[in-house]
Amino acid sequence: MGRFAAILPEMILSTGGIILMMVAAFTGRRGSTLVSWLAVALLIGATVALIGAPSHAGPVFDGLVAADLFASFGKAIMFPAAAIAIIMAHGWFEQGTEHSSEYAVLILFSTVGMSVMVSATSLISLYVGLELQSLAAYVLASYRRTDERSAEAGLKYFVLGALASGILLYGISLLYGFTGTTNFNGIAAAFGRGAPSLGLLFGLVFVLAGLAFKASVVPFHMWTPDVYEGAPTPVTAFFASAPKVAAVLLATRVCLEAFAPATDAWRQIVIFAALASIFLGAVAAFGQTNIKRLLAYSSINNVGFALIGLAAAGPAGASAVLFYMAVYIVMTLGAFLCVLWMRDEQGRPVEAIESLAGLSQSRPALATAFAIFMFSLAGIPPLFGFWPKLMVFRAAVDSGYVALAVAGILGTVVGAYYYLRIIKIMYMDEPKAAYARVRQPIQGLLILLAALVVSPLGYLLIGPLGSITQRAAGALF
Repeated sequence: MGRFAAILPEMILSTGGIILMMVAAFTGRRGSTLVSWLAVALLIGATVALIGAPSHAGPVFDGLVAADLFASFGKAIMFPAAAIAIIMAHGWFEQGTEHSSEYAVLILFSTVGMSVMVSATSLISLYVGLELQSLAAYVLASYRRTDERSAEAGLKYFVLGALASGILLYGISLLYGFTGTTNFNGIAAAFGRGAPSLGLLFGLVFVLAGLAFKASVVPFHMWTPDVYEGAPTPVTAFFASAPKVAAVLLATRVCLEAFAPATDAWRQIVIFAALASIFLGAVAAFGQTNIKRLLAYSSINNVGFALIGLAAAGPAGASAVLFYMAVYIVMTLGAFLCVLWMRDEQGRPVEAIESLAGLSQSRPALATAFAIFMFSLAGIPPLFGFWPKLMVFRAAVDSGYVALAVAGILGTVVGAYYYLRIIKIMYMDEPKAAYARVRQPIQGLLILLAALVVSPLGYLLIGPLGSITQRAAGALF
């Protein structure tokens, strides 16, 4: 039973997901609200179960997955994010025609996949988790069957995702062929036997390329703006938060465990990807007119900063990555919750950035929350979004990569422009047609909580969150 205790959260979500699928089959659209709230309860239960599950059992199931603090930390921020993505759908989809029970079930199964991803200590479990997460995500992207943009987003994501999976599988087969094992420790031992062979290096490059696609890192980011714009807004919020964290943490574990002896080989790739993501994410967002496309480039930009922490390697770098992703998930969900409230008089969603003009006069509370998230995403002090950026830069400097930190700081300055532009439109432009009132008290409460976390009050979390991330990062070393 000890082995099964280590995967208690996954068992809760898997079993609950299968039961809810049966409930959905029998209740149809009538049961969408019930299924959604039961799914949220399951995700909260799985988060609580992390306390009871052993976080020090190490590799279980013959080294396929690890029950360690690193995985537990990832799950503790992904499960609540998935629950919020389910809550967001209430009132956004048309209740009688679009909001069916499958939405919550798909998010549950996607979350199980992400949970396996952050725990994987073998190339086999890595691929199974990744595909389980991705297959549910492809369906979610094209969830609005009657909407051309949503169907196009799902198709683009599926075709490019299949290509990335092929690249990843090719890398896995090369690593297995040249090491004779799929286990991370075995691969690390093979890399540690002197200079790695050309085959091993090719395997490393292909695996990192496959993972870069999932984290939407430049140059494998091409799908992100189109899919984020076309997918339903609650789905976009989900894509930008939990799966992004799962991909970054998986890449961190692969680099620092499986490829640890070949740090010099993968560090060059990670540094290039980090700087390319920071600058492309900053520059490409300049001319955007759609708020969801802008937030897509913002997510590419932010993953670039997290990768600076990974490039630093070491426990301090890994800890900085974990801290960064924890704060990033709150900022992103907060920003998307605000986007959900952009509605015209008929209650239809509005996505044009220009429609925010004069929001500070018509809806001052919403404008304030939006401004807090934008300033925080830009990393402007005294908001809490500044601290994780400082942590990754400090980790890079401590590892001797001062030029990388300086380049990252320059990227922050470039990227600040488009965040500040949104604030300028809300506070200085002539007011446009006012948004309709949205009566969603739970979403309003979530916006308030997220705004408080990323406000200067968030600095109170530095002590506890810092010590947790240090201990979680220590599990990899």
